Amino acid sequence: MNKGVTMIFGVLSVLAAAVLVGVDQLIKRWATVVLLPKTAMTLIPGVLELRYFLNDGMAFSMLAGKQKLLIAATSLMLLGVLWMLFARKLTPLERVAWTLVLGGGIGNLIDRIATGVVVDYINVLFMNFAIFNFADICVCVGVGLLMVWVLFDSYFKEKAEKSVKTESAAPTDDANGKN
Repeated sequence: MNKGVTMIFGVLSVLAAAVLVGVDQLIKRWATVVLLPKTAMTLIPGVLELRYFLNDGMAFSMLAGKQKLLIAATSLMLLGVLWMLFARKLTPLERVAWTLVLGGGIGNLIDRIATGVVVDYINVLFMNFAIFNFADICVCVGVGLLMVWVLFDSYFKEKAEKSVKTESAAPTDDANGKN
């Protein structure tokens, strides 16, 4: 794939990430308007509710109160993702994964920069889990897809290497068609 095509796919990835950011910000605005006054809205009793929560940390409130560190680390990571999208030849799965990470990362970064906290609203009730949001889902699905890609990529590379070794170890015919 030449540089021009990679650039076009990079631009399309950034546009797709912008759509994800837009969806994330719209949902967070909705959660602020609708859920903040109510605090919570049951979707599936005992399983899932929407609960307004402001998180000043990352997943499970880790690094709570460390906004400058979280903003700096997220910004650097997102710059790396942008570089990946524009400079590297990526498989479709990799491109989708990195686009999801970019969109989710920017969505939460906007909150951190604008207000110092991230609006979370999805609360799983049947287990002890952090309240999260659409941007978090994008990042987690993106990272999950990257993990799947790495596993399958290494599996198929290993399988190809074994195939090459098997073929090179096989006896060859001489000029007369005999071994």
